[in-house]
Amino acid sequence: MVSINDALEIIYSNIKKKSRHIIPIEESIGSIVSKEYKASFDLPRFDNSAMDGYAVKVDDAGKKVKIKEITYAGDRAEESFGQGEVVKIMTGAPTPNGCEAIVPIENVEVHEDGITLPNGIKMNMMIRWKGEDIKSGEVFLDANTKITAYTLALLSSQGITHVEVYRKPKVVIFSTGEELKAHYEKIEAHQLYNSNAPMFYARAKELGCDVSYISSSGDNLSSLKECVKDAYDADLILTSGGVSVGDKDFTIQAFQELGMEILFSKVDIKPGKPTTFGKLDNCLVINLPGNPLAAMVNFEMFVKPTILKLSGTKNFYHPLISTKMGIEYTFRAGKNAVILGTWDGTFFTPIPNQKPGMVSPLNQADGMIVVTKEISILEKNSVVKMIPIKADLQSGQEEDFFIRS
Repeated sequence: MVSINDALEIIYSNIKKKSRHIIPIEESIGSIVSKEYKASFDLPRFDNSAMDGYAVKVDDAGKKVKIKEITYAGDRAEESFGQGEVVKIMTGAPTPNGCEAIVPIENVEVHEDGITLPNGIKMNMMIRWKGEDIKSGEVFLDANTKITAYTLALLSSQGITHVEVYRKPKVVIFSTGEELKAHYEKIEAHQLYNSNAPMFYARAKELGCDVSYISSSGDNLSSLKECVKDAYDADLILTSGGVSVGDKDFTIQAFQELGMEILFSKVDIKPGKPTTFGKLDNCLVINLPGNPLAAMVNFEMFVKPTILKLSGTKNFYHPLISTKMGIEYTFRAGKNAVILGTWDGTFFTPIPNQKPGMVSPLNQADGMIVVTKEISILEKNSVVKMIPIKADLQSGQEEDFFIRS
């Protein structure tokens, strides 16, 4: 049996990045960039106006001046203008030679034969400088980072149409158990719906994988081996059930007989002690417990970082949110335990009833905390470190989000 930290270190040290390919940027959302990208030109490409206004000389502040020309976005810049003159200029238009500041339209007094400028014009006011956003030759997108909609803004601003990314990890999922039926099948009174496989499928999809699902295997070696053989082309095979010491728990044996190298087979964690990690040729294997809550906890603890590192990202470690306990919570000491809870942005509150075989706590959980075996009580308002599960947290209550003096 290994510790939680040792299990994670074994996982991290046995994962290699996948192959790379080039895809259109519109299809790259969620992918991981496989190389750094450098700017081929400055952004902005030229000095330009940040406002609709007038290009002026600072010494003309407070004076009446004449309008020489009008420049719009997309026009070439006026060559120059002299003292006592201004160039009317629209937002984004290139500034003329000799421009010392831009004065917004609303700040001038308009006459039939010119305008009067305000006092107190500051040098370089309202000018957007060439290269102030991105300079030619500098790295504007690091390797091993995730592409978002805002990354596409960066890429397209440099005229990049295709991007090199790591191939998405391929995950194949199956469960074991004669008693399990798919959620779209009819079941008898002595049978159960398989809730683990759809949960794993959806979570792996959320994490950016290409996912396949094989129907549940029977509780025998031949059926299990057939399922494993069908999953050979995966980067990660993920199973649930059949990993304990029952009469029909043959999952690990089936993988071993097909050549799997076990890297750890038990973890000092509650729930989910029999979690197993191994390698089958070039494929990684994680065998999770069959109990839904135990399976979910160990998916978040071990499978999620596995998938993230397979994807090529450098951000594969567990993120932590420092928060406070919403209630006093007591539990049995003696094991390193994972506690699921809700989080309102201020307080973490453990879900009252969370047993390994339950399903209902899974949808309630916003995050989880991990306590060492010496602890048996967490005081209300004590600071804890939460591993978030639902990253896209929204609020059901309107609150004041301004920071005020």
